[in-house]
Amino acid sequence: MILELMSETQASGARLEPACRVLGISARSIERWRADPEAGDRRCGPQRRPSNALSPAEETQIVTVLTSSRYAGLSPKQLVPQLADEGLYLASESTMYRVQRRHGLRTKQRATPRTHVARASTVHQATGPNQVWSWDITWLPTTMRGSYLYLYLVMDVWSRRIVGWRIAERESADVAAVLMAQSCAEGGIDPRGLVLHSDNGKPMRSSTMISTLQWLGVVPSFSRPHVSDDNPYSEALFRTLKHTPAYPRLPFADLACANRWVARLVDWYNGKHRHSAIRYVTPDQHHNGREGAVLASRHELYQRARRASPERWSGSTRNWLPVGLVVLNPERAPHRAAA
Repeated sequence: MILELMSETQASGARLEPACRVLGISARSIERWRADPEAGDRRCGPQRRPSNALSPAEETQIVTVLTSSRYAGLSPKQLVPQLADEGLYLASESTMYRVQRRHGLRTKQRATPRTHVARASTVHQATGPNQVWSWDITWLPTTMRGSYLYLYLVMDVWSRRIVGWRIAERESADVAAVLMAQSCAEGGIDPRGLVLHSDNGKPMRSSTMISTLQWLGVVPSFSRPHVSDDNPYSEALFRTLKHTPAYPRLPFADLACANRWVARLVDWYNGKHRHSAIRYVTPDQHHNGREGAVLASRHELYQRARRASPERWSGSTRNWLPVGLVVLNPERAPHRAAA
């Protein structure tokens, strides 16, 4: 009878899959019956009604609850505990899901966007100045509670030199775009091919900033999402600035005060601060190629000290060779499997 009804339905223009859903039978069963009509049903469904099955009244009560305006937006996982808090137990979560499917009450879930996206680290190498820059924004406290100033800093990854900065009263891609263009112009460099690295903040990925970088010929680079150490040079710079003894103990009174303090700090950082990552020369010396004589003098001094007191030296002297290569986000060595 089912095969006859299905044949009539398909002859009238219906498709096999929707017709099978109406009958509550799989299309594969229809195909198997048509291939071998004498084989019988062979479906392995229950031969009798389970003794613990819901009664018609109980199932009706569950359907009424599932379709009520109060509980319609809740999934069975949320609904069953809530009903329990109200002193009512109708059925388990799995039973309610079966009732939902049986009565067509399950709505199609919207696809949830992935929040943790796997993305490989962007690796960039710099062998000289003005090849890879990094930038970020940090806040500066003001005397008005809850109000902050925003410090924009652009640094050269190879030399650690601050190549541009600006303080604004808001986080804005327009400010960042102007600062980037200004930094390239003041440095007298050709920005084409320059890599600018940043995190995934809103000003960094805005259309205004991306358009400015494209117009300048700068290559944008972004850290992986939900990773805190993919913009390490800017983060280390902010830590140095905010932990220096010169950092003011009181908030800034206004924008002019903040500008004066940052200007002095940038002069100190670039011209006087001996950076540990570049053999303790200043960023200005490394950026302009003036560290060679300084490091050679240190090497000679250490050699003389070793010759004067060789018993105090168990190995070679400190490495005072200039830093030639800096890698942004170097690839990590794979973890070795436990033996």
